[in-house]
Order: sequence, then structure tokens, then C-alpha cells
Amino acid sequence: MVKRIVVNIKTDEVSKASHFYQDILELDVLMDHGWIKTFGNEEEAKVQISFAEQGGNNTEVPDLSIEVEDVDSIYTKMRLAGFEIPYELTNEDWGVRRFFVKDPFGKLINILSHQ
Repeated sequence: MVKRIVVNIKTDEVSKASHFYQDILELDVLMDHGWIKTFGNEEEAKVQISFAEQGGNNTEVPDLSIEVEDVDSIYTKMRLAGFEIPYELTNEDWGVRRFFVKDPFGKLINILSHQ
């Protein structure tokens, strides 16, 4: 049985992750060895991995999907911080409210809440 799936993003600027993932998304620093910094929380999480031809509504397939409690608040914080939003905040037919944002490393992140 799989217990955990960890996403690893290659970068030469690990410190850039803090504003996006810690300050805005409010993830905790679980590990920091200088050359690797891991963010997360202590809540039980579902183990999921998805494979897709498109990201829904003919959008690009995002690199990560992050479910949050208040997508509107996170959207506002991302906008104010100046992060690129290639797909605006939308209520989707399949029951999620979401937007896409580019993280500091150019990864396309799907931020969502279930409605």
C-alpha cells in the first residue's frame, strides 16, 4: 500500500518557494536542509496521482492541483503578490471553483475548492 506521494520540483533557488507555498498557501516547513525544503501539513491526506489529456474545459494540464478551504482568499493573495494567473477563477461544471497560477518556478498550479 502506498503511504505517501511526494512531488519534487528541481530548482537552483529553493528560497523562492517560501512566499508562494508558505506565506500564501500557509503550508508548514516540514524539512529544510538548505538544498531541499519540504512544505506540507500534519493532516491526513489522500494519496492521488492523475493522468490527463487536458486540464478540463480544454485548459493545459496543470503540474499540481492543490485543494484549499477558501479558493477566493488564495486567489486574491496570488493576484496581490503579482503571480501570473493564466486561468481565471471559475465555477466548473464538475463541482469545483478553481484558478490556475504559475508558481515561482513556472509550474502550472490548479488551486481549487469543492463547492
